[in-house]
Amino acid sequence: MANPVDFYFDFSSPYGYFAAAQIDALAAKHGRCVNWRPILLGAVFKVNGQQPLPNIPMKGSYALRDMLRCARLQALPFRVPTKFPINSIAPCRAFYWQDAQDPVLAKQLALALYHAYFAEDLDISSPEITCNVAARLGIAPPALAAALNDATVKERARNAVDAAIARGVFGSPYMIVDSEPFWGADRLDQMERWLDKGPW
Repeated sequence: MANPVDFYFDFSSPYGYFAAAQIDALAAKHGRCVNWRPILLGAVFKVNGQQPLPNIPMKGSYALRDMLRCARLQALPFRVPTKFPINSIAPCRAFYWQDAQDPVLAKQLALALYHAYFAEDLDISSPEITCNVAARLGIAPPALAAALNDATVKERARNAVDAAIARGVFGSPYMIVDSEPFWGADRLDQMERWLDKGPW
């Protein structure tokens, strides 16, 4: 069986949101599954000296326009959140906790959290709001709230982020296909060609 696509993303990344809406269907066309792996860009930025896109002069204002254009192109509901960017520790831990129990539901949770943030302007950096979004999928808020502060869950999320950085992941979204990295939602077309035709 072909290797899965590794999909790295941060819940505060609009381009991660755009990629998340497409990645599973795109990979499935070529007989691949996808490993979803949330990261924390804050941890990445400490390593490589980057800063959040909205904070970069000129590039930040362009990016805000580009995000809206990309969303229109994909016909995805989108608004620039009131609080942007955010610390995504709560949704990241929520994902890894759920993934250990039910990977399919974990992906659904990731998509629901992305929608809550970028379509509904809900601040998912709040553990309470993350739990409320999870409740829509039948995930018990008390269990999730406890998990967000559980040492094992914290370590699992931290190890996942450290492993991503060790693989050279520096942005969101970041996809790896058979050791070949692709950075950015605008590289999904190249990734699909790689899946279809192989290396060039």
